[in-house]
Amino acid sequence: MGHDVDIRDWYISRFKDFENSLNGESLKPIHMLRKEAIEGFAKLNFPTTRDEEWRFTNISPILRFNFKPSLKIKKITKSTVEKFLFKELNCHLLVFINGHFAKEFSRTNNLPKGVVAGNINREISNGSELVGRHLGKYANHKEQIFTALSTAFTKDGAFIYVPDDKIIEEPIHILFITDTNGEQLLTQPRNLYIAGKNSQVTILEHYASVNEGLYFTNVVTEVVAGENSIVDHIKLQEESVKSFHISRTEIDQERSSNFASHSISLGGEITRNDFNSRFNGQGGECTLNGLYLLNGNQLYDTHTMIDHANPYCNSHEHYKGILDGQSRGVFNGKIMVRRDAQKTNAFQENNNIILSSDALVNTKPQLEIFADDVKCSHGATIGQLDADSMFYLKARGIGEEKARTILIHAFASDVVRTVKIEALRNYFEKILNDRFNK
Repeated sequence: MGHDVDIRDWYISRFKDFENSLNGESLKPIHMLRKEAIEGFAKLNFPTTRDEEWRFTNISPILRFNFKPSLKIKKITKSTVEKFLFKELNCHLLVFINGHFAKEFSRTNNLPKGVVAGNINREISNGSELVGRHLGKYANHKEQIFTALSTAFTKDGAFIYVPDDKIIEEPIHILFITDTNGEQLLTQPRNLYIAGKNSQVTILEHYASVNEGLYFTNVVTEVVAGENSIVDHIKLQEESVKSFHISRTEIDQERSSNFASHSISLGGEITRNDFNSRFNGQGGECTLNGLYLLNGNQLYDTHTMIDHANPYCNSHEHYKGILDGQSRGVFNGKIMVRRDAQKTNAFQENNNIILSSDALVNTKPQLEIFADDVKCSHGATIGQLDADSMFYLKARGIGEEKARTILIHAFASDVVRTVKIEALRNYFEKILNDRFNK
């Protein structure tokens, strides 16, 4: 606990430097939220394995380092940025370097009138009423210490606003690049996506690093899916394997909205993703899919919560893991069906393939049902590649490594094929080929 206090004091002491870097921005109303968050942060404890929600995820490695909050943008070259783009993908592009918006690399051409795709710092500086109304309203910082840390140091991140009845044809690629240059940096993107009534948008939230540096990414993303809106969200995390990635995504779903998230995780020594969605009206649909590829000593933890607070809503959740080396996977998915949420249809599944005798998975799918007219199912599997399938392929002259690759591809395809963007599906297929086609 002593080290916990030291680290907490370290971040509290950095807050004064952060305040000084804000200049006139410290006079904006949002700064009251920051100050409230840092005061709350001082009273909270970092989670330990004694906490039920963190029972299998030991974050003590994160607390060994005094990560320094990134206060300014770092100069990088255009060619560096282009390494992380998808040549086949026609898209709008927002680029952030060490958590700060890089306007010179970003492009948002021919957006429909009224659509905003940019950075939240600009909106804060302009006193945006939308940001004031929504920021921090879904990701409550009062009980979760990492959210409190993010809120206290809120500076920049992606801001997307799609007004009622607007459809954005091309995806918005939000690229977060970390370039530590030897520093142990803390970057904290704070993202807010708002989709109005009858609107439609596809968002790719992409985290990458220039080098295999040691740093800490602490992300909070809030999504508002308005009535009858369609929001397709892809999260690709391919950061340094020495880095730490803590992420919380809160989704507010209004009547008849359709939200889908597809999470692909490759990097990070420790990665923790929290996805929480709540149906605030009837007729909504929520899809949460994920694929995690782990090796070495990586630890990946997903916690999800889908709150069926209203009737006639559907949710689909499918996470798959492929684990090698001494890696660790954690899945904890909860579906809550409240008393008045009749005619709920909810499906949840977690499947894992273990490629090494030293890899380990802890999985806990959960249903809490308080309504009686529902269709709900959940399940989890942990196993090795199917021996009968391996024998079948080898009997037809396919070598063992090739057969192994074919079966891994087949296993991962359930998640990969749900991604609607062809350029990204091709990229994920290439990742699988590069990793397993030895």
